[in-house]
Amino acid sequence: MRTYIGHQQAISAEDFVELALGSPVELWLGVEGETEMERAARLDAARDILADPEYRSLPDDVARIAAEVIEAHAPELFNVVPLARPARRRRSSRKGAAA
Repeated sequence: MRTYIGHQQAISAEDFVELALGSPVELWLGVEGETEMERAARLDAARDILADPEYRSLPDDVARIAAEVIEAHAPELFNVVPLARPARRRRSSRKGAAA
């Protein structure tokens, strides 16, 4: 099954989110190893997008998508199983073993 947003095909989950929101996820989350100058430019671009009237609903859209993902994956996310503790090893009461 293929998923399209407008005329664009979403191949991966990242594609789907980017097409649904209209901006790349990296713009909002950053990338590992970015410089301070790159970070400042990224945040400046993000502010410009949020100031655009077309994107006024973006924070609400992101919250809705996050809630849908959590709801869809809740069984896996909240399936917490206590792990069994390993048995404690008893120390030998002998202070020196004979060879």
